[in-house]
Amino acid sequence: QVQLVESGGGLVQAGGSLRLSCAASGSIRSINVMAWYRQAPGKQRELVATITSGTSTNYADSVKGRFTISRDNAKNTVHLQMNSLKPEDTAVYYCNANLRPTGSSYNWNYWGQGTQVTVSS
Repeated sequence: QVQLVESGGGLVQAGGSLRLSCAASGSIRSINVMAWYRQAPGKQRELVATITSGTSTNYADSVKGRFTISRDNAKNTVHLQMNSLKPEDTAVYYCNANLRPTGSSYNWNYWGQGTQVTVSS
């Protein structure tokens, strides 16, 4: 069974930094795109950043220049380095992976359980 487990959330003051990590485990044949989403209270879940298996990246305009997504293909992990954090970055952050489990003919989307990031002003 495939699982995504996030870590690294917490409370930080505005201007500070946090690094989120997400590890995919289980019987995985390949991982295509990995991504981070976030959902603030009362708002829809939004895409923060994506990274392909070839390490091409894409960012939401609101985080460009402050957040950096990276991945380690050998370890099936993805990270999100968040710098210059703002109170409006406060949200639950979710890891997402589009991957092919061993023995499957299709790719599937998997989600982590979420990790809380709170930025105080």
